[in-house]
Amino acid sequence: MLESAQDIPVEREGGFFVLRTRLFLPRLPEAVFPFFADAGNLERITPPWLHFEILSPSPVTMQAGATIDYRLRLHGWPLHWQTIITAWDPPHRFVDEQRRGPYRVWIHEHTFRESAGGCEMEDYVKYGVFGGRLANFLLVRRDVKRIFQYRKQELMNIFNIQTAAIAGA
Repeated sequence: MLESAQDIPVEREGGFFVLRTRLFLPRLPEAVFPFFADAGNLERITPPWLHFEILSPSPVTMQAGATIDYRLRLHGWPLHWQTIITAWDPPHRFVDEQRRGPYRVWIHEHTFRESAGGCEMEDYVKYGVFGGRLANFLLVRRDVKRIFQYRKQELMNIFNIQTAAIAGA
């Protein structure tokens, strides 16, 4: 069964907050990775309440060093966010890091591993927030968990996966 956003753990590691999610997709990494290689698909897996929009001209050539600019609204506040792809290893892994945006630190590693004839996809997010533990506890943690819960649900819809196909979640 797909966990609720409340069930997604956020832990402390070395002064940062860390969120990990896993999703099993019954397709090989070579079939899953191209979805993530298209930056435009990020809008498809981001909750509508964020009013997320990619500002960089399409198509974005995904590779190490690619920079992507976004606009979103969080709790009514307009925000600009810029990330850079710091690692690009298709179809196994890529990393995006915030260069400008709402976090002190945001490092998001995406991994794709062949498992049981499909793909175990993992998100590892290390982030730091302005306002520290209190801001994270009062607001940020809840939002990040909701975003990743939405993302998992949308990926299941996109890949036509039933809830029972979740592994390690």
